[in-house]
Amino acid sequence: MTAGHIPDIDQVRAVHAGAGERFVPPLSDYHLLSEEWVEEEFRIFGGAASSYTGGFWTGEPGAVRFDSWPYDEICVILKGRVAVQDTAGRRKEFGAGESFHIPQGFRGDWITMEPSAKVFIAVSR
Repeated sequence: MTAGHIPDIDQVRAVHAGAGERFVPPLSDYHLLSEEWVEEEFRIFGGAASSYTGGFWTGEPGAVRFDSWPYDEICVILKGRVAVQDTAGRRKEFGAGESFHIPQGFRGDWITMEPSAKVFIAVSR
């Protein structure tokens, strides 16, 4: 995100294999216990953090508006259905088994469409 840029719905991104920047940690970072070890990461966001929090959340149908999303948030929907909508009315919906990232500074609405539960990690810059 560039200085002064307010993230919109295009910056709300699904988290899955192939999304983000591919990174393969060097094997020298580990003490290998099996020679078959293979891994790759797909990084969605990063940078210096000033604080973080995370946990389990539940919500009932309804909506709230954020003038500025207070942190970078990774959401993993466990139950239900939610939507994120920017100030232009463009939206993305997510259901059980899906995960996504909302960038810090995003302006828009969180809409809980049906009783929902998520695990989240929030990181402030």
